[in-house]
Amino acid sequence: MDFNEKTMQKTTLVVGLAILANLLWGSAATAIKTGYALFQVSSDDMLSQLYFAGIRFLLAGILTIIIGSFINGRPLLPTKSSLPKICVLALFQTVIQYIFYYMGCAHASGTNVAIATSTGAFFSILISSLLFRQERLNARKLLGCAMGFVGVVLINLSTDGGLSLNTSLAGEGAIILSSCAFGFSNAFTKSYSRTENPVMLCGYQFILGGGLMLVGSRLCGGALASAGVGGGLLIVYLAMVSAVAFSITSVLMKYNPVSKVSVFGFFNPIFGVSLSILILRESGREFGLRGLAALALVCAGVFIVNYGKPAKE
Repeated sequence: MDFNEKTMQKTTLVVGLAILANLLWGSAATAIKTGYALFQVSSDDMLSQLYFAGIRFLLAGILTIIIGSFINGRPLLPTKSSLPKICVLALFQTVIQYIFYYMGCAHASGTNVAIATSTGAFFSILISSLLFRQERLNARKLLGCAMGFVGVVLINLSTDGGLSLNTSLAGEGAIILSSCAFGFSNAFTKSYSRTENPVMLCGYQFILGGGLMLVGSRLCGGALASAGVGGGLLIVYLAMVSAVAFSITSVLMKYNPVSKVSVFGFFNPIFGVSLSILILRESGREFGLRGLAALALVCAGVFIVNYGKPAKE
């Protein structure tokens, strides 16, 4: 898939695609919790949760390669040099990230899952700057992230104005570990896509990671109850979320700084909270003026990171 570097760095295109990816990700927690109900997966049945995840990501990988091959005009095939990179991405981007993500989804509300997921933007910027040295960490980026995070905290306030501290290691703690793995996967994607097709890497790491989760959990006793056509459509939707969102992000990471793309992750909880309110009908939540203020802060944070005067390298 040949992308024009100048085109993929256009601000309007980056903004539109990054928001689309995070809208899809924001819907994932709600869809997963709905899937648990449809397939009768309990919060303490980790093996069935991983079996559910394995089906989703294996299908996501297949869809990514099919769509990427169609757009590219030829089959996307891994090379000898890309195989180790696919293995690393499969470990961080699929296996580690989603073992903790699905665990967290089973033990936390859809709203809190969306909130804790926002820490992925912090991890992505810190890891790419401090560990991988892919860009400089400056005051502008820290200020933008701080404003985005304040927006996330604001929308997580309970209706009486207090911050909900009802968290657990298996719930929100697992989501934060998942977000850390996501930060590492973004840095690896940025590094590897200098010489490899990012969509190819994304597709095959899904196939490898999803296949390992599917086979491993099934051999250990993971299973799903029959959920009919509705359950099948839900899994296809979740697979498309992964295929489209990760492909978009992988391509954007190739041509742009990690901070410029990952800061849009603060939109994820805004979308996630809104969908949790509308679909899951979670009590004690409303969007209202507080939600609008949170959205304004997130937008301001994104603006500061992307439109401020760039630091001299």
